[in-house]
Amino acid sequence: MEKLLESIEILKGSDVETLVNARVKEFKEIDRRSSNEIFQEMCFCILTANFNAEKCITIQKEIGNGFLTLSEEDLAKRLADLGHRFPNARARYISDSVKYNDSLKDIIHSSKDEELRKWLVKNIKGLGYKEASHFLRNIGFDDFAIIDFHIIDVLVAYTLIERPKTLTKRKYLEIENTLRDIAKQTNLTLAELDLYLWYIETGKILK
Repeated sequence: MEKLLESIEILKGSDVETLVNARVKEFKEIDRRSSNEIFQEMCFCILTANFNAEKCITIQKEIGNGFLTLSEEDLAKRLADLGHRFPNARARYISDSVKYNDSLKDIIHSSKDEELRKWLVKNIKGLGYKEASHFLRNIGFDDFAIIDFHIIDVLVAYTLIERPKTLTKRKYLEIENTLRDIAKQTNLTLAELDLYLWYIETGKILK
């Protein structure tokens, strides 16, 4: 672990720290976002499952309020035109979730952190633990890990975990605890740590 801790500390003393801090500040501006904007962010996270995050950012910008207004059929066509790998399934998940648009912000404010993640996984089709954690991080929650293949690659490379054959809920929470230990030792939140690890693996700061 020491080598990874050293790599993170080097980044914390570089321009990357400024980028990370700016991104986290942006995430925390949830009260300045409308219910529609929060719903669109959730749609972005639904789209990221088994697909490229950068392409999903472009799709989110292109569709915007269309996530709320387009029919399932039209949304699937739009996603296909924009190159999404799973247009029909993602359109179905998003269309099914539109019913929560008006109440989502209130649910977020009235729920405790882990209860909220469990609620999202249970009630929003297309959100597993990774996608629900991604959504919560992107609207300002600090204490959830986004465990995708980039993060797994970093942890495997530094011999902190063995590559899981499947990412079950139990395995997800186990790896999250490993990341929580790293965050504690680097004096970072899990939200901040994710951005540093993404940078180590990809050289980019996204969302």
